[in-house]
Amino acid sequence: MALPIEQYALIGDRRTAALVGLDGSIDWLCLPRFDSPACLAALLGSEEHGRWLLAPEDDYEVHRRYVGESGVLETTFTTSGGEVTLIDAMPRGDSRADLLRRLVGVRGTVRMRHEWRVRMDYGSVRPWVRREDLGEESVITAIAGPDKLILRGPRLPVATDHTHADSFEVSAGESLTFSMTWIPSHHDPANLHDLGEPHDRIAETVEQDEAWLGSCRDELPHADVVRRSLMVLRLLTHESTGGIVAAPTTSLPEAFGGERNWDYRYCWLRDAALTLDALVRAGFTEEAVLWRDWLLRAVAGDPEDLQIMYAVDGGRRLPERELDHLPGYADSAPVRVGNGAVSQLQHDVLGEVVDALAKVRRHTTQAQQDDEPDASANAWAVQTALLGELATHWDKPDSGVWEIRGEPRHFVHSKAMVWVAFDRAVRAVEEEGLPAEDDVLARWRKIRDEVRAEILDRGYDEQRGCFTQHYDTDEVDAALLQLSAVGLVDGDDPRMLGTIRAVERDLLRDGLVLRYRTTSGVDGLEGDEHPFLACSFWLVSAYAKAGRLDDAHALLDRLVGLVNDVGLLSEEYDPGEQRFVGNFPQAFSHLALVRAAFDLADAES
Repeated sequence: MALPIEQYALIGDRRTAALVGLDGSIDWLCLPRFDSPACLAALLGSEEHGRWLLAPEDDYEVHRRYVGESGVLETTFTTSGGEVTLIDAMPRGDSRADLLRRLVGVRGTVRMRHEWRVRMDYGSVRPWVRREDLGEESVITAIAGPDKLILRGPRLPVATDHTHADSFEVSAGESLTFSMTWIPSHHDPANLHDLGEPHDRIAETVEQDEAWLGSCRDELPHADVVRRSLMVLRLLTHESTGGIVAAPTTSLPEAFGGERNWDYRYCWLRDAALTLDALVRAGFTEEAVLWRDWLLRAVAGDPEDLQIMYAVDGGRRLPERELDHLPGYADSAPVRVGNGAVSQLQHDVLGEVVDALAKVRRHTTQAQQDDEPDASANAWAVQTALLGELATHWDKPDSGVWEIRGEPRHFVHSKAMVWVAFDRAVRAVEEEGLPAEDDVLARWRKIRDEVRAEILDRGYDEQRGCFTQHYDTDEVDAALLQLSAVGLVDGDDPRMLGTIRAVERDLLRDGLVLRYRTTSGVDGLEGDEHPFLACSFWLVSAYAKAGRLDDAHALLDRLVGLVNDVGLLSEEYDPGEQRFVGNFPQAFSHLALVRAAFDLADAES
């Protein structure tokens, strides 16, 4: 059975990512891309579905950390006989997918177990395996369909039953390096015989990561955790396409044993736009430009065909299906790949996108804009086309920010983000001088004003003194905490203060924030869920904007205390069992952490 979610750590090469357990087992890896089929899938089943284990045979104590501020993981195992350090890294800068595992003897002697069990296509396909000896080194090649995996390391025994398993000793001063490389199955692996010195490649990865973080602002509460969150967002951004995935995993359940299991290995426009906001506020504008270019490619075409999410390369077809051969994490079936929400109508998405693109314009340098004038012009042209489409249906119900699978509603957060879309467009013309025909600008202003008036009329409950989840309920929704963040109302507006109080009354569970009350039946699903970490960070931001700085600090301190031993967060948290729930690590949680820290720092400046 897989470990508790919080016992995993992330490594990645900005093309894909792996989860490494506290027990030295890599239980999840999709190759060559975030949204490719997994070749190590024990996370959603057992070791029979693929894992790569390096751990002591005897009982051990374990401690791990990231090397400096990088994405290179260092795990130290201590046994009665000695101590050994395992360094896990996925170097970047080549067209392959490489994973390096380097064992270094620290003291004494430790007997290690090594198990390399790969299963293609989410653990369902046993590959054909062959071995070749090259002097002191052995090479094991596993091939199935389009995939070829090559394991290189010290002399290895013959693979049996499609699995390499061995035990060996590591003594103080010794080092052993294993590497796994993915290439297309029809490619000749001859050029892989010289992969470079592993120590150098690991050192280069550390240097690249720390250099990237070097310019980040430090005058922030919990700056170390903020910086780790920024590194997570970097690792979830594809370095070539610019697509930002919501998480590197699928089907980690929102409630153990329940059906709320979704595939998050895709690029939601909303999540990506909010990630971009977090990165831009921290000063990382190159990622902003990379994402803008990804966006222009992904949404190219008829505005009516806009989707809420895309594949990493901008692909549109993400059909949802269930993998019956996998029992699921903690026996939580079904395991899903693809995502049926791709076809939903979610009005808030365009507001997030237009707001993010406005921030790209404000924060990129004039030199960057001059280098790509066509891209900037194209970005504005795309926005105006999408706004024209939104203008025809903004008044229709939608599925909302939480992608409900029940009846569409007039969600207040969705309407607020419609207001954002037209507000930012009007301001782009009035304040930045971007072009728009007079009649178009007049229409944008009219819709902007109509939407805000409608929200204040139909989306506000005078009796309760708060905004509501949608027009036909008196329930609240954590997404309402964003209304002051986007500028629909001021943070200290009485209507906003009342909404914060309603969220505190209705949605706090053990001091953490639920998305909404599932008992209302709004989402059309069975079962309950746990507090959603991003929503709790939204409450920090709302407190900060409302002037409740002590409450903001107290909640942020509590939330930062939930990160695991290497600074990572999942989607949700179970306060009763004190464990992570949902896909991991979750971009939404980390970007909300970054934004909350900046909001609190700005409120105090």
